[in-house]
Amino acid sequence: MTEEPMRGNRRSFRHLPQNSTNSDVGPPAYQRGWSANIPSCNAQLFGKINLPVSAEIRCVVALAITCVWDSEVVLRGFSRNSFHDLKGCFAKHMTAQEVRLCGLLLQEHFGEVVERIGTHLLRGGAQNLRTIANETNTPLDLVKKSLCVLVQHGACEFGSGRRGPGSPVEYRASCERVLRVLRYPRYIYTAKTLYGDTGELIVEEVLQRGHMTMSNTVKTVADRLTHNMEEGRSMEYSEVVSAFSKLVETHFLQRCPPVAEMGTAATSTTPATPSTPAAPASTSPPTAESNPDCYKLPHVTLIGRGKRRRSSDDSEEQRGGKKAKMDSESCGDEGIYWLVNFERFHQHFRDQAIISAVASKLDQTSSEIVRTMLRMSEVTTTQTAAYTQPLSANEIFRSLPPNYSISRPILDQYLSLLVDDPMEFVGKSGDSGGGMYVVNLQRALANLARATLESVVQERFGSRSARIFRLLLRKRHLEQKQVEDFAMIPAKEAKDMLYTLLSENLVQLQEIPKTPDHAPSRTFYLYTVNQLPTARLLLQHCYKTVANLIERRLFETKENKRLLEKSQRIEAILASLQASGAEPEQLTEVEEMITAPERQQLEALRHHINKLDSTENQVDETVFLLESYIFSTKTK
Repeated sequence: MTEEPMRGNRRSFRHLPQNSTNSDVGPPAYQRGWSANIPSCNAQLFGKINLPVSAEIRCVVALAITCVWDSEVVLRGFSRNSFHDLKGCFAKHMTAQEVRLCGLLLQEHFGEVVERIGTHLLRGGAQNLRTIANETNTPLDLVKKSLCVLVQHGACEFGSGRRGPGSPVEYRASCERVLRVLRYPRYIYTAKTLYGDTGELIVEEVLQRGHMTMSNTVKTVADRLTHNMEEGRSMEYSEVVSAFSKLVETHFLQRCPPVAEMGTAATSTTPATPSTPAAPASTSPPTAESNPDCYKLPHVTLIGRGKRRRSSDDSEEQRGGKKAKMDSESCGDEGIYWLVNFERFHQHFRDQAIISAVASKLDQTSSEIVRTMLRMSEVTTTQTAAYTQPLSANEIFRSLPPNYSISRPILDQYLSLLVDDPMEFVGKSGDSGGGMYVVNLQRALANLARATLESVVQERFGSRSARIFRLLLRKRHLEQKQVEDFAMIPAKEAKDMLYTLLSENLVQLQEIPKTPDHAPSRTFYLYTVNQLPTARLLLQHCYKTVANLIERRLFETKENKRLLEKSQRIEAILASLQASGAEPEQLTEVEEMITAPERQQLEALRHHINKLDSTENQVDETVFLLESYIFSTKTK
């Protein structure tokens, strides 16, 4: 095998693989019916039934397992452990669109071998090393390297097997963690906005490596910044340490849990008894709150400046691993690794979305008041909190920016306006200290998700359909005649729009019979909108859209592979000539190696790729809002 288990680039996280396979993975997605919530299960488990594994049999077996398990009955040919495996497989499932998108992200950033192993774990659940190698037909050493890559980036967890201590270690891929790769450019851009180029490079290096020590991060970032500076200038280590400290103080970076804690958590299982099966091992790593030193900076002795990388240093990079290890041993932070706190970034994205919504609904002063409230409680508010910490009007007044010179009575008027607003972004929790105010995070996310659903309906089906959709969201249950009257739309058009929305699963129909026979003449038919299932449906559409965009970008780059390689070779020649002080005539001659039609085709390709990237980032914003809303409903 000549395949490499890990590939990636340094700046844009847009790796262009040599061979791209755009095949869909996972089971087919069912469009309607109760079987839409039944996931795919391991075919080995269904092999015990001696029947072909089809969609219908999966649904029947799933229903039988659910019923029999709840009544504590064991079918013939199944043991209780088999039921445990099957129920766990059906309980924690993911859709085909999620698996497909995860596979594309793994292939783009880490290569085809890692993609093969990762998608197999996503579809098959927890498996040991030998099973993974046999079922994927991959050499054992490549499987080990691929698992190391996934574990390094937090996309795979490991622990003792389901049979308890002493059984082979099992690996489980995290779909949620793989999907975070899609948001890497946004994390990097946020760090650049808050902490400049130094913060941008720190977050980029940690994201690219998975986790790093503070000393290695500081040295690498200082060298990269020095390389981009003018001749004779260099970056001090102390400046990079200051930016690193700010990222840790604001919880954008956090320590990795110690390896001993992970091993302890992985091996803590419930012993099996003759009447109860062995509980599965807890493969989830400890959270940040479980480590008291999660945001404690080590005492690192770093004195010096960044070094400018020369062309002669490229040969030394091959043996730079040993040198880097020797350097890190003298810094005092051996074994203390740092990773990016994705939840803290998500909290920042959520706050920015709330501030933007308030600014568009009211005015800039109101959004600045909400920004101040969120900033005062950003570190003390957890991700699952429904409200921010209560703040008095006096504290808010003292914390406002100096350029907002508003008086205290004006602030009270603004706070009263925010509390009385129908969006309910700000609430009042007491009267002490001039009034205690909080930001209602769950209500804000619900309203943002609702506005997203309304905009999608309006873009796809028109303003009149959006009017009906908003009407059903507000009134909850309406008959067809009531919809026609309240929306002031002719009966024929309203009927067509309702049936169109119903066929797209954006509107649901609820039957309320007057008599037990469910006769149509004695039954009320009420239209309604369930916001949470509709948000889940739209989220799956967004996953599919992002996967299509990635496949289109890979297809475009594959079709123009020769032209891109030629352009890269010419750019490398120009860079080397400029470094050696070549004459302008030589540079012009090299530039003319690309003809005018090729240059025009290259510009069109880059414009198309940039448009696909920007569209992907915009869809990811919608994905983030919907994911945050769905997560808030689970923790309500």
